[in-house]
Amino acid sequence: MCGIAGFVGPLKNINSSAVLRSMSATITHRGPDDDGFFEATTRDSRYQIGLAHRRLSIIDLSTGHQPMGNEDDNVQIIFNGEIYNFHALRDELIALGHHFVTASDTETIVHAYEQWGERCVEYFRGMFAFVIWDSRNERLFLARDRFGKKPLFLCEVNGVLAFASEIKSILAFPGINAEVDTTSVWDYLAYRYVPAPATLFRGIRKLMPGCYAVWERGILTERCYYQPPDREISVDTPLPDDPIGVFLDKLDEAVKIRMIADVPFGAFLSGGIDSSAVVGLMSRHSVQPIKTFSVGFSEAGYSELGYAKTIAEQFKTDHHELVVSQEHLMQHLPALVRFRDAPVAEPSDIPIYLLAKEARRTVKMVLTGEGADEFLGGYPKHVYERYASLYQAIPGFVRHGILEPLVQTLPYRFRRTKTAIVNLGLEQFEERMPRWFGALSDTERRDLVALSQPISCKAGVQFDSSPENSALRRILYFDQSSWLPDNLLERGDRMTMAASLEARMPFMDHELAAFISNLPDKYRVRGHTTKWILREAMKRLLPTAILQRPKVGFRVPVNEWFQGPMRDYLYEHLTGSTSFTREYYQPVMLEKVLADHVAGRQNHEKLLWSMLNLEIWHRQYLK
Repeated sequence: MCGIAGFVGPLKNINSSAVLRSMSATITHRGPDDDGFFEATTRDSRYQIGLAHRRLSIIDLSTGHQPMGNEDDNVQIIFNGEIYNFHALRDELIALGHHFVTASDTETIVHAYEQWGERCVEYFRGMFAFVIWDSRNERLFLARDRFGKKPLFLCEVNGVLAFASEIKSILAFPGINAEVDTTSVWDYLAYRYVPAPATLFRGIRKLMPGCYAVWERGILTERCYYQPPDREISVDTPLPDDPIGVFLDKLDEAVKIRMIADVPFGAFLSGGIDSSAVVGLMSRHSVQPIKTFSVGFSEAGYSELGYAKTIAEQFKTDHHELVVSQEHLMQHLPALVRFRDAPVAEPSDIPIYLLAKEARRTVKMVLTGEGADEFLGGYPKHVYERYASLYQAIPGFVRHGILEPLVQTLPYRFRRTKTAIVNLGLEQFEERMPRWFGALSDTERRDLVALSQPISCKAGVQFDSSPENSALRRILYFDQSSWLPDNLLERGDRMTMAASLEARMPFMDHELAAFISNLPDKYRVRGHTTKWILREAMKRLLPTAILQRPKVGFRVPVNEWFQGPMRDYLYEHLTGSTSFTREYYQPVMLEKVLADHVAGRQNHEKLLWSMLNLEIWHRQYLK
C-alpha cells in the first residue's frame, strides 16, 4: 500500500525535480518506508514526465522499490495497492517468456502490461491504482481497480496532466489552486459526499472505478473496463447444489488470499456479522492468534465492545480495545478533513482513524468487513426500497397530506420509519437513492440553499442500472457505484492511510461479487432479513447472539453532542462572523434547522454534520 503522484506535459520555467518531491512530500503518511522518483522527456523534448512513489512495505520488503521498470527500463510503474493473484499471474507470464528479478506483485503488473497492454487490468484480482510510463510508445497508462478501493485523482491545466493518490499532492503542483466548485456543493448537500467524477475542488476530478486512461501526445482518453455485476438485469442461471456452501467457500478463499503479507497483520472487529465472519475465517488459516482491534464509545448505548469481545474470546484472538469520547472528535476533526481532502462525510471516520492508529502500533495491515452491506443487501433501505412502487400507488394527497406529516411527529426512536416514509414518497429514482443516506431532497435544498447554481441530478441518473431491473439490484448498483467508492471506500483509504496502515476488504472480491450477483434476490434479502446468505453461512461459524443482533456499525452520538457539548462549536462554524459557508444558506432556514435540532423537535444530525464539515473544509483549504 502506497501513495503515487506525478505529471506529464510541457513544463516551462518549472523545476520539475523540486515539484515532484514536493508532491511526494505531501503524502508521506501513505508511504513512510521509502520513496522513489523517475523523470523522463519525450524524444522530441516537448513533454516531461515525472513519477513519484511513497512506499508502505507489505510484500517483498527488500526488492520492491518503486518506480520499478522492466528489463529494458522502457516501462516504468508506480503502484498503490495489492494484486492477490500475482503468484498465478507470475507463473503464467514466465511461461510466456517474461523474466522476473523481484518477488513483488508490482513487477507482475509491469510484465502483464507488456504482454496484454491495456487489457492487463482484466487479469488482476485485487485493489490498485497505478501509472505506467511506456517510453517505447511514449504513452502514459493510468488505471484504477474495479470498485474504486484505491484512489486516483486527475487535473489538467495548461496542457499538463497532474495525478496523485490524494488531492493535496496535486495542489502542490504550480498553478493548481484550491478553488471551490459550487456546483459540487449542491450535490454534496444531497449525497453528503461529492459523486464521481467531480470533487469539491474546481478542475480536479477522480478517475472513475473500473476505468483506465491513456495519455498520448497531450491527449487523454478515458475508458471503462468494468461495471459492478448488479448493473445487468438478473437472468435465471442454474444454481449450485449447495449455494450457501459455495458462497462460504468463495468468501473463505477471498479472506485467505488477503492474508498474504510479509509483515504483521490483524483485523478490525466491530462485533457485527461482517467483521466477525472475516475474523472467524482468518482463524482457519493462521497458526498464530489473529490480532483484532475494536473501538467503543464512553456513551454505553453506542458501544459494541461487548459483542466484539464475544468473538475475540470464541476465536482466541489477541484482542485490543479502544474507547473514544467527544473530546477525541473535537481534537481530530479538522486534521481528518485535511487528510481526506474533503468533508468527513461520516462521523465514524474519526473512530476508524483512531482505531487505525492503535492498530498501527503492532501491525501494518488489517482485514475489514467493508462492502458486505453493499453487495449482500445489509441496510434497512434494501428492505424498504422493494415497497417503493406500492407506496407511491397511494394517492398523493394521502401520502403527503396525512401519512408523512403524521410520521414526522413520531419521536427519535422511530427515525428509520420516518426516513423510509419520506424517501419512499420521492418518485424520481435519482433523487430517492442519495436521500436514503443523504442530507436533503431537492425541495429541501431549494428551501435551505441560497446558491444560484442549478441543481444537477445527472449523478443520480449515472448510477442507475436499468428501470427494468429489480428494485433490490437497482439500489445495490447505486451503492456499489456511488455510495461505496465515493464515501465508504474513500473514508477507509484516507483514515487508515493517515495512520500508515493498509486495509483489505474480502467482501469486495470481484469474483465473489459475480457469484453473489448471479443468485436470485432472495439469497440477499428475504422478507425483512438482510444479508440472508451470509447469515445462513455463518450459522456454521458464529454464535446466534451475533447473527441476530441489531445493526449498529460505528455509530457516533452526534445527535447528543450537537444538543450538548458541541452546540456552541456548531453555531460558531455555521453562523459566526468568520464562517465561509453561511452565505450558502437562507438565514431564516438555517436558524430553523439549528433551533429544531437543538430543541429536539427534529433530528438533523446528518445535515448539520455535513454542513459543519463543509465549513471546516473551507477553513482548511480556502484561507
